[in-house]
Amino acid sequence: MREVLDVATVRRWCRLAADALGRTRGEIDALNVFPVPDGDTGTNLHLTLLAAAEAVEALPAGADAAETWQALAQGALLGARGNSGVIVSQVFRGLTEVLGKDGAARGGDLFYQALAHSSGLARTAVGHPVEGTILSVLDAASAWAGTRASTDPALASVARAAAEGARAALLRTTGQLDVLARHGVVDAGAAGLCIVFDALAAVVCEEFPDHYDVPGRVAVAEREAPQEERGPGYEVMYLLDAAEAVIPALRQELDGLGDSLVVVGGDGLWNVHVHVDDVGAAIEAGLAAGRAHRIRVTYLRASGEHELRQAPCTGRGVVAVTAADGLAELFESGGARVVRRESGTVPPLAVLLEAILSAGDEVAVLPNEPEVLAIALAAADGARDSGVRIAVVPTKASVQGLAALAVHDPLRRFHDDVIAMTRAAGATRFGHLQMAVHEAFTSVGICQPGDVLGLIDGDVRVIGTDLVQVATEVLDRMLSGGGELVTLIPGLAASTELPAMLEEHLHVRRPDVEAAVYEGRQELYPLLIGVE
Repeated sequence: MREVLDVATVRRWCRLAADALGRTRGEIDALNVFPVPDGDTGTNLHLTLLAAAEAVEALPAGADAAETWQALAQGALLGARGNSGVIVSQVFRGLTEVLGKDGAARGGDLFYQALAHSSGLARTAVGHPVEGTILSVLDAASAWAGTRASTDPALASVARAAAEGARAALLRTTGQLDVLARHGVVDAGAAGLCIVFDALAAVVCEEFPDHYDVPGRVAVAEREAPQEERGPGYEVMYLLDAAEAVIPALRQELDGLGDSLVVVGGDGLWNVHVHVDDVGAAIEAGLAAGRAHRIRVTYLRASGEHELRQAPCTGRGVVAVTAADGLAELFESGGARVVRRESGTVPPLAVLLEAILSAGDEVAVLPNEPEVLAIALAAADGARDSGVRIAVVPTKASVQGLAALAVHDPLRRFHDDVIAMTRAAGATRFGHLQMAVHEAFTSVGICQPGDVLGLIDGDVRVIGTDLVQVATEVLDRMLSGGGELVTLIPGLAASTELPAMLEEHLHVRRPDVEAAVYEGRQELYPLLIGVE
């Protein structure tokens, strides 16, 4: 038996837990009726543990215990999926804050302290804690571990007690939550957490079970079920780079938009999970608080009947999203139906869905911004339920959207048309200029307010003080890998001379390259650049 949670033990635990959840995820998915019966809790927990295990295994040889625990917590935070996955990532963060301080974690009493800390952190992270869930089981695991530590502080004994306490509490969840009782199941997230504790006890005690038990559904007496209120229609998740000071206000705003709110993390990086109807408002709340990225939107089909609508017209259509007048005119001249959004925001999901349904029964969507992609995918789910064949072309910039639209051919088969548009977008490198509004760290150094930032494929590559100088350097870097056509789209902040100066620069340096200039009239970016 082990008395130390050292690097080898933590690594082995992570992999064993991930593998065990991989084998049992189908059984756990079948239990999933709360908070919405979407049947993916086991899968989400497996993916969360898999991300944690891979982060630990990616550490270089010689990594110490503190680095290992930190990798575990960070990997789980970045890879967390679903409500239960996000909560489990917070459990790992709590363990790391106690066990990852000074070398390897030794003894059962310290493990109990870490588990108690994790239980408190997880409960605080949930907007409205509910008993009979993963939180109740976590509390019980901590309580049983504490009782055992007071009499037998050996790590193996305390780890086994935590697993036993979790199992005992799991069986009680059916009677604690009415929706579980009506379906004759235990809580799915709690069942997954029990397997995580079982795996830890197995590694510490060197006693590995032949299988990991997941209580099945039991028959319940028939009774008239109460009318369940329809919950929000979408799950929104994103990672958020933001200061801790803004998180309370973000929690309050998201809590007013929906339910199943969980915000976990710290040290400037957070994982946000919420169920809402207004997807755009949930994403915009994150954009206002900091930098929201890895945005995922899932349509919760089981949360209520979807209002089916037939597409009012047939034929092939393209829907493009943009915030600028000039860009809107460019997309419309290419035959696309344009959905306008305010600069720095995402379009309302209902507006985008209506545009898709009005465009035809075969529709390609061009989101043209990373933040809009998640909204477009959610709208696509709704459109499919109305019988529309739809594809979201993953354009991250307007120049990619224009390149995709340029090869659109409604006479091709839809599948072939989408492939051609996707290839054209992927073959287009995109860059833009942006004015810094505050001091910030970038990949090429610190920028100051008023600096001109040159970005290529979304990353800052140049910092300067002169628009022409920065634009020229960005252009040269983008062409260093080759290119035949350059698209320049000046915005409202660009001088009238900027495009001509860049065309002259190309004429001298790259006479083999063709240049095309279009008026975009975008607010945020003085210049958009595309290279094909």
